[in-house]
Amino acid sequence: MSRPMPGNERGGPAGGELMDGELIGAGVLVAGRGAPVEPGWVLLDGGRVTATGTGAPPRTPDRWAEVVVPGFVDLHCHGGGGAAFGDDPDQAAAVAAFHAAHGTTTLVASLVTLAPEALARSVRALTPLVADGILAGVHLEGPWLAADRCGAHDPALLRAPDPAELAPLLGTGAIAMVTVAPELPGALDLLTEIAGAGALAAVGHTTAGVDLTRRALDAGARVGTHLFNAMGGLHHRDPGPAAALLADPRATVELITDRVHVHPALWEVVARAAPGRVAAVTDAMSAAGMPDGGYRLGGLDVDVADGVARLGDGTIAGSTATADVLFRNLVAESPLPRAEALARAAEWTSTTPARLLGRDDLGHLHPGARADLVLLDAQLQVTDVLRRGGPAS
Repeated sequence: MSRPMPGNERGGPAGGELMDGELIGAGVLVAGRGAPVEPGWVLLDGGRVTATGTGAPPRTPDRWAEVVVPGFVDLHCHGGGGAAFGDDPDQAAAVAAFHAAHGTTTLVASLVTLAPEALARSVRALTPLVADGILAGVHLEGPWLAADRCGAHDPALLRAPDPAELAPLLGTGAIAMVTVAPELPGALDLLTEIAGAGALAAVGHTTAGVDLTRRALDAGARVGTHLFNAMGGLHHRDPGPAAALLADPRATVELITDRVHVHPALWEVVARAAPGRVAAVTDAMSAAGMPDGGYRLGGLDVDVADGVARLGDGTIAGSTATADVLFRNLVAESPLPRAEALARAAEWTSTTPARLLGRDDLGHLHPGARADLVLLDAQLQVTDVLRRGGPAS
């Protein structure tokens, strides 16, 4: 194959040096950061992207894929492959490996509501995995949630915000995000404390209205936990928290694009209301990738039928999706032309969540980025996953 025309390279060394490293060619390269979605190539060396280009690769590629995208970044995941995040580091590593095989190269471990001692024990167990880079942090989805919007959290374990409980958890350095219902006593101060510690303060599992949600954003909240789920919906006389989150340019909203939690017709509404501020998340529980049957989420029994996880009362209990499923769904349901749909899907599953984590080296495939790539076939099924340029799992 011939070398691309001059000007098609986006960075990296020229001439013979460009031949060093592993060269991956793509029928479609979704490099991120506004780069054109078109045939191209990416060069990896030392665990980093060293050059990219459009058109024909400068030499025969070492690998080829119909579609290449940045590694998926999942901000909200409780488990998968039959394992769950908790106080067992081996199970946690198994969850990370399972999702890595489906393209998630950066994963935040979400913990459901637990008793204080159990919560502290789980955070301590996960902290070494964060230090080792196996996990990108820990998300405390409870226990400071509204009982009326508890979802699949044990209502008996919910409690009022307690700075004394939070402080040692933040002190581990492992906490990436904390979800809080802003109507609880002391919640606004807690959100400020979370943000001040450098973690993401999130609003979710809440009965708050639009005005209180705005106050939460002013207090430091920057994320809407699984938008629409476990919160009031959009109503023309009672707009609820979703309206505040979608309207505020400081807020990024999570969206579970598994076709179960939120109807796909709303995805486009969210895309237009919050451009550049949507992160697709799995909210996966241990049943992800597993057959239908009985499972546990925290201390609650969950039944999975036709791939949908529910408590005994019918409440949805997380998802059974993986990030590649979210990506395919986003492309399939998009009204945009395919190239634009691929770009948006990569933005939601990689670029935006990486930005939210403050990771400039993730979410794109430009020179200097960590060599995290997902290789897909024409049907957008995963054929290979690279993390830091090597096998992801």
